[in-house]
Amino acid sequence: MAHIGIVAAGFYRHILDMQLAGARAALKAAGATHELVEVPGALEIPGAIGLATETGRYDGFVALGCVIRGETYHFEIVAGESARGIMALTMDGLAIGNGILTVENEAQAIARADPGQKNKAGEAVAAMLALLALREKFAG
Repeated sequence: MAHIGIVAAGFYRHILDMQLAGARAALKAAGATHELVEVPGALEIPGAIGLATETGRYDGFVALGCVIRGETYHFEIVAGESARGIMALTMDGLAIGNGILTVENEAQAIARADPGQKNKAGEAVAAMLALLALREKFAG
């Protein structure tokens, strides 16, 4: 049974709560256990995954959070750098499902976070589980 670290940015709590519901349902359906680690925002997610990896407790990770475009360039930095950090960790061999939403507005975020709509957190779990299966296939 896989033990998964959910690393979640709580900046938009109402969005995160929907994401957590979708991710937890997908993990339960897969028979995986999980622990939740919360960080302030999306930029802190890759660093927290890196630190959590050092514990050896997790088989894979799901990154959850939301970045909504605002009036400044900050959106591009947060969206791009959080994705870059997650990709770098993935290229180092970690199984990570990236469920960080990068959207134009709150309505788009809700549609993607809601388990009854697009359920992007559930998709992130599926992606992480696929990477775990590939790792097992290539290891043996």
